[in-house]
Amino acid sequence: MAESNLESPVCPLEYRYGKDRMKAIFTEANKLAKFLEVEAALAEAHAELGNISEEDAKTIRANANLDSVKVEEVNAIEAQIKHDVMAVVKAMAAKCGDAGKSIHLGATSNDIIDTGTALQLKEAVEIIREDLVALKKSLLALAEKHKNTIQVGRTHGQFAVPTTFGLKMAVYGAEVARHIERLDQGKERLLVGKMTGAVGTGAALGPEALKIQEIVMEKLGLKPEEASLQIIGRDRYIEFISILANIATSLEKFATEVRNLQRSEIKEASEAFDTKKQVGSSTMPNKKNPITSENICGLARITRGFLLPTFENNILWHERDLCNSSGERFILPHACVLADDIITKMTNVFDNLAVMPENMKKNLESSNGLIMGESVMIALAKKGLGRQEGHEIVRKAAMKAVSEGLTLKDVLAEDETVTKTLSKGELEDALNPENYTGSAAEIVDNILKKYGD
Repeated sequence: MAESNLESPVCPLEYRYGKDRMKAIFTEANKLAKFLEVEAALAEAHAELGNISEEDAKTIRANANLDSVKVEEVNAIEAQIKHDVMAVVKAMAAKCGDAGKSIHLGATSNDIIDTGTALQLKEAVEIIREDLVALKKSLLALAEKHKNTIQVGRTHGQFAVPTTFGLKMAVYGAEVARHIERLDQGKERLLVGKMTGAVGTGAALGPEALKIQEIVMEKLGLKPEEASLQIIGRDRYIEFISILANIATSLEKFATEVRNLQRSEIKEASEAFDTKKQVGSSTMPNKKNPITSENICGLARITRGFLLPTFENNILWHERDLCNSSGERFILPHACVLADDIITKMTNVFDNLAVMPENMKKNLESSNGLIMGESVMIALAKKGLGRQEGHEIVRKAAMKAVSEGLTLKDVLAEDETVTKTLSKGELEDALNPENYTGSAAEIVDNILKKYGD
């Protein structure tokens, strides 16, 4: 084999998965920009309290940007001193002249890292929220359109009783709405910064340490950490990644349903397929595979995989150690990029979903009426026949219909108890799937009213 090109990307996020808007949040450049923003806010807080001159704060603010402090410069310094935040401080100080002495005053590295990360996550959360709103809108549009589109309900992979495709979509839409609520509630605990120094006492910041922290966070649009040892509580990250994992699990469930409904023997809904150019298989020209839904399922599993190390990152020695740092460099960017990617893909699947009511009708009819067994049992019960007796009558009739290749109607029409209890018209009504979707349409309306925009 040819010698590998070490300049080629290794991580699939670099060349295959993810959207540029989310990736941009977690670039080295944007991370540096956020660190510089935090340092500038710290200097301004010191100036407000008279700890440094306003002129120094203005100089620091003027240089707290990527035009002045460049990623390449910071990386070159870090290569020499082996400390990422100190490299930022040195690069920034070199541009600020005498004001450089006032940079990072009283702070520790994680004051900058954790607060800068909160600023990145603030941007990421807004994108994920927008994604979820778009997905909810797509699902509710399908729910409204197919409110009365009857299909086979399936439990244990077997025919159950009739339902509607609209109800299925309404259930999914409500689930996404709950994820939006979780994200909104969770970000109140996630978007938090700290500025209390080496072990969280604020000693190096002086007697007004908590005031400095308050001013910094107000400038940055974050909440101050209530109390910390040296880093922001990682229970906050656990909650956030758990929310993303929960979202990913819902998406895998939705995508799995699309994949199942697209199965050749079911064929009730399918992903869009470009019949002019798209190739389904390298060897079978006829194939139209649910590749986007399968991709969502695979990436959802990777997203959930970040849960375990996120939990473990909350277990540190004493005030802190560095075991969490390397893992979080993977976890936070990857989880956010993957969540954005698969939510967007799922929305695209539902926006362009081919729904096939005629095939739904064929599948209903293929049960030879067996799917309406419960309906007949309930009809008998309403006429005064005991529920248990009705159940046994219909059960025996269903078993006979299956074994002899008959319809349920044919067998029930020969049962003396059934014919004495139900008229021919009543039996036909009980066997009509259109008469047995219960409150499905009303439930859809309720979901649309509660969650529709």
